[in-house]
Amino acid sequence: VAVVEYARTVLGLEGAHSAEFDEATPHPMIVYMPEVSRTHMGGTMRLGSRRTMLKGTDCVTCRLYGGATAFDERHRHRYEVNIKYVKQIEEAGMEFVGRDTTGERMEVFELPPSAHPYFVGAQYHPEFKSRPNKPSPLFVGLLCAASGLPIQC
Repeated sequence: VAVVEYARTVLGLEGAHSAEFDEATPHPMIVYMPEVSRTHMGGTMRLGSRRTMLKGTDCVTCRLYGGATAFDERHRHRYEVNIKYVKQIEEAGMEFVGRDTTGERMEVFELPPSAHPYFVGAQYHPEFKSRPNKPSPLFVGLLCAASGLPIQC
């Protein structure tokens, strides 16, 4: 939904939406994954642990994951960012820093710290692996930013 809001307010794409909520949107920012059935709901999700590859080391997400340029997180979804809009979104300042192993599926996006103190979004579910004694790196980053502490691993 953050990508939808960015498309509306920054890109000025009136009517931008997710196909999950409005299949007739003129700007489908979020779409069904091509391999997912729209009619059979059982066993058709992108489900389980998947590898995310980061573009490089110069991003908030890399710092939060201890300098790692790849990590595994759990997924549970049928939708993804529409690849047709990725270039336009990135040219406007939001960067897709994490992608799947094919490089075609957007997994993590960020705004630079100069634009926002902490703006990181993920396709995966960071809460699935988060534990009281080992919270998700994305949650740690949010808490650091909210409390004015430096975002670090």
